[in-house]
Amino acid sequence: MTTIHDDPEDFAEDQLAGWLALYADRVRGVHGGVVALPTEGAERQVAVVVGGGSGHYPAFCGVVGPGFATGAVVGNVFTSPSAAQVYSVAKAADQGRGVVLSFGNYAGDTMNFGLAAERLRAEGIDTRIVVVTDDVASADEVTKRRGIAGDFSVFKAMGAAAAAGADLDEVERVGTAANAVTRTIGVAFSGCTMPGATEPLFSVPDRHLGLGLGIHGEPGIQDVPVLPARELAALLVERLLTERPEGAGPRVAPILNGLGDTKYEELFLLWGRVLPLLEDAGLEVVEPEVGELVTSLDMGGCSLTLQFLDDELERHWRADAYTPAYRKVAAPVAALVPATAVTEAAAEATVVPEATGASRRAAETARAAVEAMDVLLREQEETLGRIDAVAGDGDHGRGMVKGIGAARRAVEQTDREAGVAFVLGRAGEAWAASAGGTSGVLWGAAMEAFGRALGDDTEHVDAPDVVAAAQAFADSIVHLGGASRGDKTLLDALLPFVDELRSRIDEGADTADAWRAAAEVAVEQAAATADLRPRVGRARPLAEKSVGTPDAGATSMGMVLTRIGEVLAVRARREGVDA
Repeated sequence: MTTIHDDPEDFAEDQLAGWLALYADRVRGVHGGVVALPTEGAERQVAVVVGGGSGHYPAFCGVVGPGFATGAVVGNVFTSPSAAQVYSVAKAADQGRGVVLSFGNYAGDTMNFGLAAERLRAEGIDTRIVVVTDDVASADEVTKRRGIAGDFSVFKAMGAAAAAGADLDEVERVGTAANAVTRTIGVAFSGCTMPGATEPLFSVPDRHLGLGLGIHGEPGIQDVPVLPARELAALLVERLLTERPEGAGPRVAPILNGLGDTKYEELFLLWGRVLPLLEDAGLEVVEPEVGELVTSLDMGGCSLTLQFLDDELERHWRADAYTPAYRKVAAPVAALVPATAVTEAAAEATVVPEATGASRRAAETARAAVEAMDVLLREQEETLGRIDAVAGDGDHGRGMVKGIGAARRAVEQTDREAGVAFVLGRAGEAWAASAGGTSGVLWGAAMEAFGRALGDDTEHVDAPDVVAAAQAFADSIVHLGGASRGDKTLLDALLPFVDELRSRIDEGADTADAWRAAAEVAVEQAAATADLRPRVGRARPLAEKSVGTPDAGATSMGMVLTRIGEVLAVRARREGVDA
């Protein structure tokens, strides 16, 4: 809901006044909108004036500046600006080389921008109109389609052409060409609410999304069940590819646009699903944009735009621009070392230390254990999250899965000739980097400590060596975490495990049998944490609430130790390997 305002009727004027105060160093306000301040010493250029209703920021005033729009007309919320407003802004923006007016294809905009153009022409200002029609869901006939997030792509092409010195005919031609190859499809998860209103303009059925929304609060053309990110990405990409312009080449400039209430992190995730689909379709992705570029107040949803590029449009898409809401400067990015080169250099700099046969055999056991842990924790993710949610934030299962997943990938990418210290070192580093949080740091450091205790240069890995490594694992967690036995943490399972493992080994048991027995103790002690009150960590403020529920960290520790014991037993039985 749009809640910050005084008089809702003055929302558009008040927000623009605040925006002008913020960006007074680069734009000036005129009746009906804003105009870019001139660049000292710059040649005069064709004025590209864009506009529409408020509520779509960064469209439209946010793209006024060098390399983009010369001016923007700002109407009331979701309402076409008046012809007088369009005239005023265009008159102020004109530099003597003519004006191009551009806007989305809506009846009110078409009428008012058209009337303003007639008045400007009557006064001797050559004025052209480029209407954006990118919304593939709004009509089968292209000329009847609405303009939505593709506005940005078309405006950018014309702004770049004007900045490069193109004349009026050329800027108009570029805009028309850009619109002809720009396609957008959007989805809404929730409606938007006008300032002062208590209900959204439209609603989407629970657990559904509206396919083909409009940016003025128009509902979608079809309600479909909410889709996982992969399926949503496929829906958007496939729908746009069916609208691929005739004769279009393989290069595309994509925009994954948020509509106001969808988090950037969600857009980043979705882009990670969209990009492979575009590449699989044989498309070459050119400088994609992901973020809020054409919004609809607080609407939940997103849209995907593809502009199919030729050499000219690619040049305009890549061109520099500097506006309050959008900045593209090629030189600093071009000076960066490519990621592939950095990765290759890092790989060359990583020297795998020589390892003994004993250490390499232990590394193979470690690889098998990490793989088994990954399978286990994915199976138990929901259970661990549910336990953690009683007195925590419910993220323990997710964090463990992220950590072990990263550790497994690191192990799989490690040279097979590496020893156990190197392998577990890489696994621990990956766990800590990926999982984050206290648990991630502790598990990552503990895995590294276990590997270091065994070493890459060891001539043998016997049962006492495994006990010493387990002790190093535990000591690392005690040192970093600052907890003790009885604090209701993973140590309540781990420390009894180490004690029992040492006792069994001292009595002459082999590693696999001793580990199995010690893991049983760990599971028992993890269950016993249900009677404890947490004395450290995030669960401490909810100590009473946690009574009756075992600690999630202790529970996962018992599970992991048990699964590792199964790996050791299999290797001992089938391969004659004790550790």
